[in-house]
Amino acid sequence: MGVLRRHAVELLTRARVPSAEVDAELLIGHVLGLSRGAVQARALTGAAVSQEAAEAIMRLIDRRAAREPLQHLTGRAAFRTLELSVGPGVFVPRPETESVAQVAIEALRADPAAEPIAVDLGMGSGALALALAAEVPHSRVVGVENSPQAFVWATRNLRETGLGNVRMVFADLAGALPELEGTVAVVVSNPPYIPIGAIPRDPEVRLHDPEAALYGGADGLDVVRSVSVTGLRLVHPDGVLVLEHGEAQGEEIRELLRADGWHDAATLPDLTGRPRTTTARR
Repeated sequence: MGVLRRHAVELLTRARVPSAEVDAELLIGHVLGLSRGAVQARALTGAAVSQEAAEAIMRLIDRRAAREPLQHLTGRAAFRTLELSVGPGVFVPRPETESVAQVAIEALRADPAAEPIAVDLGMGSGALALALAAEVPHSRVVGVENSPQAFVWATRNLRETGLGNVRMVFADLAGALPELEGTVAVVVSNPPYIPIGAIPRDPEVRLHDPEAALYGGADGLDVVRSVSVTGLRLVHPDGVLVLEHGEAQGEEIRELLRADGWHDAATLPDLTGRPRTTTARR
């Protein structure tokens, strides 16, 4: 296995995959049903790999070298305490969104209601909605999505997690959930926020994430505007909005939210120190 591992790492390194060693070990483990640590241990001991398994591994390595996302190859994406199913047609949840989830989780826990309500607008794979439901089990969470392809992945993840405090709704964000107006404790969203003219640098994003999950109009804020209006309609007095955005958009989004009628708008850093999350209160 050691030779196979080295060859895989070399191929991914030449293809400029940022995490070549990690990805090689994860793909080997995916085929062999092993953890990354077990792959490392077997590579050190020179454990044998069948020809059939080696060929399956190298097919995945070649696809990863072509910059197909790792999560599309394994079909799985880790997000906080969850492991989600993902693939073509849905945005792959990113580690930086975990800090957005943390802010929303803390706000939901702080709500005094016996069964506080959270809404995830544009839920994609369901990552934020499911994380809130899993980590605040006394809450009720509603996820809203308008992409048929993403909705299929989200409902699959709901089924796989078995969480009973989540409801998923296929609807446009504007006008969604009229029955919840004025009752929601937290509205959270990771909307598309890339301006139309800005092309993502990473091929994994540019070539494989759905455009509807990336681009937010000329200035990147079209969907943010819709989330702001819908969120203001849904939350109860003192309810909280939590938004993910690009690192240069915080000031503009704070101004947008204040103009809509939100209060106490503030931008918070993610785990790398980049301004990633803006919150506001009704």
